Amino acid sequence: MAKITKEEVIEVAHLARLAITDEEAVHFAEQLEAITNAMELLNELDTENVEPTTHVLPMVNVMREDQAKAGLPRETVLKNVKEHIAGQVKVPTILE
Repeated sequence: MAKITKEEVIEVAHLARLAITDEEAVHFAEQLEAITNAMELLNELDTENVEPTTHVLPMVNVMREDQAKAGLPRETVLKNVKEHIAGQVKVPTILE
């Protein structure tokens, strides 16, 4: 089982730009070690005939068939437009 040191916790906190005290580092090191030890127990399980999975439930994307439909008439759309030229919506220039 891996031992997580206070120094490792401080280094990771530094990389994550987190300010922690020495007491917090000791506390987090103990918690992280307990978590990794619990996860190590999973290595003892026999997973020889277990199929890999990405989700515990058999989920399938339900998608509708694409169908072309007529959009709104141009005149209706342009009623809500502040400025338009030749049937095109005029927008402010953002690039020069």
